[in-house]
Order: sequence, then structure tokens, then C-alpha cells
Amino acid sequence: MAHFPASNGRPAWRASVLTLFPDMFPGPLGISLVGHALEAQLWTLSTHQIRDFGLGRHRQVDDTPAGGGAGMVLRADVLGPAIDAARQANAESPSIYLSPRGRPFDQALAREFAAGPGLILLAGRFEGVDQRVIDERGLMEVSIGDYVLSGGELAAMVLIDACVRLLPGVLGAAESLAHESFESGLLEYPQYTRPREWEGAAIPDVLLSGDHKAIEAWRRAQSERITAERRPDLLEK
Repeated sequence: MAHFPASNGRPAWRASVLTLFPDMFPGPLGISLVGHALEAQLWTLSTHQIRDFGLGRHRQVDDTPAGGGAGMVLRADVLGPAIDAARQANAESPSIYLSPRGRPFDQALAREFAAGPGLILLAGRFEGVDQRVIDERGLMEVSIGDYVLSGGELAAMVLIDACVRLLPGVLGAAESLAHESFESGLLEYPQYTRPREWEGAAIPDVLLSGDHKAIEAWRRAQSERITAERRPDLLEK
């Protein structure tokens, strides 16, 4: 099991990942805002090598699907002890299995996870995992989108990144979070910065007017327009 920085103050948000490829971590989670927060001990990251719980001399972790079919399935008698070991160090956190058939991951769920003590994340491989370990260990299935990845590691990173950036002290200004896409149920309005004109395109005059009420109204209107064009399902909600 590999460990990354731990907190020295208030309890840090804990991310524990069960994976066959622990060398993938921290990966992108070790750079930029989330990486700085890791160094600052605002959250912790631990990886658990599933193969450490494998069976026999060759540490077997998978077998053929019951009933036939292509590919291999991760065994319950391997994953069960692996999850139990992760829970010993992160007992209060919910256990998540990254799965295309799971509950869609969204900003509301990110806020819910970020408000808790952390997450235990099972990154599957092959054709999936034995259903019995999902049932018997009470795993919550979560999906990051309607597509299939080679494994759950990238999905685990998405969940961790989305949650960590919501933790107090990670982003410099709370206002930055308030105006992001999905926080108000709308997509974010367009952003501009210097130069005032670029390749014949100018910053909208209202943004340079100094009239904060007018700016806020313009931004709201732009968010509503973009959401209606690109994600009308959000408006229906």
C-alpha cells in the first residue's frame, strides 16, 4: 500500500483507491490546485494494490464469467478482503465502485462527497467485478459518463479532483466556486480578459462599464442562453 501526505491539523479528507495499477497515482492529482492541496495536507491519498490479496503463487485476482462469455471478472474473494483492509484505515468513508451502470456523477454528488470524511474507490478492470462483492460490501456504483474506459482509475481521479477542489482552503476564493458551471444549475457564462480587442473581436462593453448590476444581469442572461442551447435538460430540472 502506498501513502501520500497526511494532515497535521483538522481531519483531512481521505481518498483511498483500490487498484491493480497503483503507479497511476497520484498522476494528475499531484499537480496544480489539487496537488498543492495534497502537499499542504488538506487531503490524503492512499492506494491499495488489489493483487496483494490475490490467490495462490501467481496472486490470481480474476476468473472467467460464470455462465460463459468474453473477458475476465474480478473475484469477490479477492476484492472482499481488499475492501476490508481499506476500510480499516478509512472506516467512515463511503465505498464507491466506478461503473458505467452507476449513478451519474454530478456537482451535487461531488458536494455531498466533499462534505464527508472521504471516499474509498474501487477501480475495476476487465469485464467488471463479481456482483456479490458489490452486494455484500454495500458498494455504491457511480458513473462519470455514458462510455467505457479501460479501467476505473481515471474515473477515480475525476471523482477525487471534483471533490478536493470543493474543500475549504483549496481554491483561493469561495466566490470562484459560486459562479462555476452547475453550481447554480446553469452552465457558466463566457469569460474575457486583456487585451480589450483581439483579432477584431472586442470584450463586450458591459463588462468594462463598471456597472456591477448590469454585469451580473448580462452574465445571468448568457448562462441561461448557453444552457438552453447546450444543456436544456438542466433547465428542465
